[in-house]
Amino acid sequence: MALNFNQYAAEGNTFMKAYAKELRLTGDYDKAGRILSTVLHGLREMITTEESLQLIAQLPMFLKAVYVNGWTIKTKKEKVKNMDDFIELLRSISGTTASADFYSNEIAEDDVFSTFKMLRNYVSSGQMEDVIGQLPKQLKRLFYNYSFK
Repeated sequence: MALNFNQYAAEGNTFMKAYAKELRLTGDYDKAGRILSTVLHGLREMITTEESLQLIAQLPMFLKAVYVNGWTIKTKKEKVKNMDDFIELLRSISGTTASADFYSNEIAEDDVFSTFKMLRNYVSSGQMEDVIGQLPKQLKRLFYNYSFK
């Protein structure tokens, strides 16, 4: 298998344009990239390592790189019970840009759902069901009610 980094970059740029548009951040690819990275890193804090590996097996190279960047595998997962807890986790992950990237819970929630919606372009329905199945009960309900019917 040849590594075609130009192709990965082109696919990544195409994805980021569509993702920024989905987030209503057309042209602000830096912010969209920070949000994508933070949501993916928040997700990996809540699901098992095994589930993360199954998820990234289906992701294209550019999303794999974002998902695993800075990953330290932990046996103890974050205690997240609901969307507000998840948004607080995202804010703690994003650090100094939290107030700019996740300035309201409503916008942050929309961004989380938009990220999952975009992931569905690459991840099978069964795998998404497995990922969502590992989320806390209140979050599962939100995801199923929002857009995963």
